Amino acid sequence: MADLAYYAPLWGEALLAGLAVLIILLGSFMKGGKIFGYLSLVGLLASLGLVATAKTGTIFFFDTMSVDVFSQFFKAVFLIVSLLVVIASLSRYTGKGADEYYALLLMATVGMMVVASSIDLVTLFVGFELASLSTYALAAFDKTRKNLEAAMKYFIFGSVASAFMLFGFSLFYGMTGTTRIAEIATVALADFSPAALVALIFVIVGFAFKMALVPFHMWAPDTYEGAPPLVSALLAAGSKKMGFAAAFRVLLVALIALRLEWYLAFAILAAVTMTLGNLAACWQNNVRRILAYSSIAQAGYIAIGFVVVGAAYEAAPVEAFSLGPVQPAQLGLAGALLLILGHALMKTGAFVGTAQVASMVSKSSETDPDDISNYAGLSSRAPITAFCMLVFMFALAGIPPTAGYIGKFVLFSSAIYSGLLWLAVLAILNSALSLYYYLRIISYMYLKPPAGSKVSEPMGYVAALVVTMIAVFWIGVFPDQFINWALQAAAVLLPQ
Repeated sequence: MADLAYYAPLWGEALLAGLAVLIILLGSFMKGGKIFGYLSLVGLLASLGLVATAKTGTIFFFDTMSVDVFSQFFKAVFLIVSLLVVIASLSRYTGKGADEYYALLLMATVGMMVVASSIDLVTLFVGFELASLSTYALAAFDKTRKNLEAAMKYFIFGSVASAFMLFGFSLFYGMTGTTRIAEIATVALADFSPAALVALIFVIVGFAFKMALVPFHMWAPDTYEGAPPLVSALLAAGSKKMGFAAAFRVLLVALIALRLEWYLAFAILAAVTMTLGNLAACWQNNVRRILAYSSIAQAGYIAIGFVVVGAAYEAAPVEAFSLGPVQPAQLGLAGALLLILGHALMKTGAFVGTAQVASMVSKSSETDPDDISNYAGLSSRAPITAFCMLVFMFALAGIPPTAGYIGKFVLFSSAIYSGLLWLAVLAILNSALSLYYYLRIISYMYLKPPAGSKVSEPMGYVAALVVTMIAVFWIGVFPDQFINWALQAAAVLLPQ
């Protein structure tokens, strides 16, 4: 019993991994059905309950994993995204191959959860690869030509990113003789050396690929467009956030001694990423490519959190909103976490909406199912989908009262408090620019004549869209508890 109690923090991950194996075994006796989706739904809900009730402040599994507010925050994000994707998938993946689809989705979620808890480079890399290998297969799941092309590009770029990251990790191990992130911070970086700089560059490049920061973003638009829409939701809202979870762990804990160097690098990456992402989105006619470039721009906003921590690490507390005295670095990291939570919900909902529209387009049609022309008159053809998409577009642009507004408000304010006025102004201007392509989608849905007759909206898609929309409004209308949660998670990585 003592041994079981020791591994209690892993029960959530173990439950999902065991369920994935069970689904594969059941799939060898059954030809399909919604049972696999319902099993996945129950397992994810149970895992979310275990995460919510887990005791924080625990280090376990040979001191390589930690249960703290930061890890629980990201685990909750990953589980919620996977839950929403599974709910939508109940209207799509019910036939042959459903067992493989849900098993891969569960294993990808397990990998993300492992990354969130990792305080050791080895377990972090293992979690990365478990999630990556699962999503490589999911990207090609429908086996169309576009799926296979997207999966191949994703696999190649993902492998390159893993190689860069692993080489940087190996250099840190060679300098310190340890893979523990905290020990690397105290040993390798006490005396800055050229080897530490080289390792830092490789690690940043590897993380930048995972987070789709410019100029390491090339895989994202093609992959998000070519993968099945619901898989694109998992990639944009879950897998990419895993990159931020790992980067926060490594760069804010292990590399805090080199903050001057990496925060300047992230300032440039953030500025270029948000600008190029928004400019590229303005020229697209494919809605999923618009959302892909929008996701790249959002990654640029989130990267401001790194810059604020580096610039204001030792700054005096400020009176922020009604929170009382808060250190600007903590506020910046909390803002990034809030935007990650909001973006995960908004992007999941948006891609579920594209899946609904794609299902409405006849397979015999030569029109690209994701072309913006297919959204014409969507408000009369599929009113629930259109209204939810309207909310998600405004939320992504940062219009109140939504989760997108709260995240951007806290994050951009922290940049101002940290003396990074130029970066805050650039981010605000980019948010204004993004309104162009979001309003363009909205205008097609509500101002253009219908592109077809009214259709029924599958219950799985509608349920996922409505639940996500409610969550987006909930965070925007009642933000205090979420801001406090993000501040507590941020405090874990910032030494007091």
